[in-house]
Amino acid sequence: MDMQRKKQLLEEYKNRKPEMGIISFFCAATEETFLCLSKDTKAGINSNRFKLSINWHPNKRMQELWNQYGETNFKISVIRVLKYEDPHADHTKELEELLIQCLDLNKGARRM
Repeated sequence: MDMQRKKQLLEEYKNRKPEMGIISFFCAATEETFLCLSKDTKAGINSNRFKLSINWHPNKRMQELWNQYGETNFKISVIRVLKYEDPHADHTKELEELLIQCLDLNKGARRM
C-alpha cells in the first residue's frame, strides 16, 4: 500500500462518526437485562461478546448466564442512539445520562 493511500485511510478513520449509544444484553431464559454505554456500539457489542465467549467478562452474573444458557438465549441490541455532531468531542456525560434514563425506564435492568 502506498503512503498516499495510508494517509487517506488514516484520515477517514480519524473523521469517522461511529454510532454511540446504549447496548442491551437481554437473557431470554431469565428475563434479565444488562445495559452499558458505548462510544462505538458495533465495537462495544463485539468486545462484550468476545469477553463472554472466552469466559473473561467483568460482569460475573452476565457471564454466569452466558455460560449456562449460551449466546442463542441472549438478545443483543442497541436500544438508544446518541445524536451528536462532533466526533472529536467527549460525549461521556451525555452517554451516562442516556444510560441512567434507560435504567430508570427498565427497573430490572443492571449496568454491565
